[in-house]
Amino acid sequence: MTSTGTEPDSSERRGDGPAARPAAKRRGWAKVLGTCAVVLALLFAGTRLSLIPGLGDIFGERTNDRSGPAVLKSIQDMSAYEAASGNFQVVVDLEKDAKFLPDAVRGTRTLYVGAGTVGASVDLGKVAEDGVVVNDDRTEATLTLPHAVLGKPALDPDRSYSVSKQRGLLDRLGDFFSDNPGSEQAVNKLAAQHIGEAAKESGLTARAEKNTANMLKGLLTSLGFTKVTVTFGTPGGS
Repeated sequence: MTSTGTEPDSSERRGDGPAARPAAKRRGWAKVLGTCAVVLALLFAGTRLSLIPGLGDIFGERTNDRSGPAVLKSIQDMSAYEAASGNFQVVVDLEKDAKFLPDAVRGTRTLYVGAGTVGASVDLGKVAEDGVVVNDDRTEATLTLPHAVLGKPALDPDRSYSVSKQRGLLDRLGDFFSDNPGSEQAVNKLAAQHIGEAAKESGLTARAEKNTANMLKGLLTSLGFTKVTVTFGTPGGS
C-alpha cells in the first residue's frame, strides 16, 4: 500500500534531529547555570552561617604551619653592653611612577607605618690595655671606653602595617601572576632607613654612655673603690 503522508525519518523519531538540538543546548546551559547557582548559594550560606555561633567553623579556613625547624648557622660571643634602646615609628609614603604612562596604568603608591627599635651599646671588649688605670692602693680607678654605637634598626611586625596601597592596572596584573604579590620589601627597607636616621639624632648614644658609666661606677664602688672616673674615646684623646 502506498502511503500518502510524510513519515518522519529515523533521526526525528529518536529525538536527535535539527528540531531537538536547540532544546538540548538549552538543557545544557540550564545545567551549567544550575551548578553556578548551587555554588553561589553555598558561598552565601557559608557567609551567613559564619555569623551564627558554632557554625562558622563549617565554612571557616584553617591555617597549618608546615615550616621546618630553625637551623643554627653561627654563634658569636658578645662583649657589648647595650645600655639604651629607643622605640621609633615612621610613616612611609612611597610612590613609583612610569615616565610615559599614567598612574592608573603603571605605578604604585604605598602608605606604610613602620615601628621598630634601635639599641645603643658600648663594646667593653674593645677597651685598650691602657684604658683601665688603677692606683696602688686600689681605691681609685680611671676607665677609658670606646664611644657607644647604634645597632641596626629592628622592625616590629606586630606594630608595622600598610595603611593603603594604590596600584596601576599593569601592576595589579603583575601581582596576580607573581609568586610574591604585594611585596613590602621596599617600604620595610625605607622604614628601617628612616628609623636609623632618627636614632642618630635622638641622643641615644649619649644616653647609652651615661648609663654605662653609672653601671661601672656602681659595680666598682661595690668592690671597694672610692673614686671611679669613666671617660669615652681613646686613652689620652677624646
